[in-house]
Amino acid sequence: MYLSIHPEESTFLDRVREFVANDVLPNTRKWEEQTGFDDEIWEKLGTVGLLKMGLPVDQGGVSCAAYCEAIRELAKGDPALAMNVAAINALVVAHIVAFGTPEQKEKYLADVTSGRVKVAWGLTEPDAGSDARRVKTVAEPIEGRDGFYNITGRKMFITNGGNADLIVIIARTSEKELSAFLLETNQPGFTLEKRIHTVGVSASNTVQFGLNNTVGWHTPCKFEEAIGLLYRGRLGIAGMAVGIAEKAHELAVEYSKQREQFNRRLCDMQSVQNMLADSEVEVEAARLLLQKGAQLFDMGLPIIKESSIAKLYSSETANRVTNRAVQIHGGRGMTREFLVEKLWRDAKLTEIGEGCSEIQRMVIAKQITK
Repeated sequence: MYLSIHPEESTFLDRVREFVANDVLPNTRKWEEQTGFDDEIWEKLGTVGLLKMGLPVDQGGVSCAAYCEAIRELAKGDPALAMNVAAINALVVAHIVAFGTPEQKEKYLADVTSGRVKVAWGLTEPDAGSDARRVKTVAEPIEGRDGFYNITGRKMFITNGGNADLIVIIARTSEKELSAFLLETNQPGFTLEKRIHTVGVSASNTVQFGLNNTVGWHTPCKFEEAIGLLYRGRLGIAGMAVGIAEKAHELAVEYSKQREQFNRRLCDMQSVQNMLADSEVEVEAARLLLQKGAQLFDMGLPIIKESSIAKLYSSETANRVTNRAVQIHGGRGMTREFLVEKLWRDAKLTEIGEGCSEIQRMVIAKQITK
């Protein structure tokens, strides 16, 4: 690791690794089978400090470098949990910190960062995904209640939406303007329409829900400001992708040393060595791109291009590396007896969530040609 991590953050990362070893990795198959996390996981995350990483450092948060390292370690234990924790910090906690009123911060932050209140971020709709400005959910001011709006619309592919007590909702305030709102789910007008079951990261409670004059509390910000949080969020997904790739690569190397065919270990065969070497190079490159983006963020420099580069390369690396890992395992790699098949399925999400690869290429191209 080439990052400059503060000693206190090194201690935090040691706690994360211990938590992953004891409480995450041993449960990853169970969580997948039950398509959900155990309820107690949220307060455990809070106790470790994994839900307050999005706070300013002087308020108990951590640097972007430590955030990315923590997500990477989590992903080596369970990618779905890593994805949830990344989104909670970068898109919800950071949103409340950046745009919440003092009253909103007082009401929600302590409970969100402790895990007592479960949260989600709600942008995507049936007709609005990569093209975020197609959002149709409408927010109308409530007369006599300054800052509160009636929100009507539909959201889908919302990570952790089935668990959430509080959701940051992106909604339209006029024909041309969008903004963000804090919406509590235990109120009339909020309806869970369906659980969306996915082939990977299936423990994440991804849902579609409807809103019918549901009350939302406006967080004063422009759409561009709220979406700007995705830059650090993309580094989080890059961290998730690197963690998946690292774990799959470790398993492939270990298996290749043990498995023999034609009186030779797999790792002694040039075709397998080529796959292992390619994965080693790509994992190392992805890790360095992730660390570069995190360092630039911590230096207060723009990371629009760098976060897209890290997210694009890391996610595509995760898919290539997990594919090689399955190939090295052969037929066994397609069975549930070996973790590589799960990592293979989980990896695909990293090319789609928080801006698909095609969007990342658009962002990078615009940055270098403007």
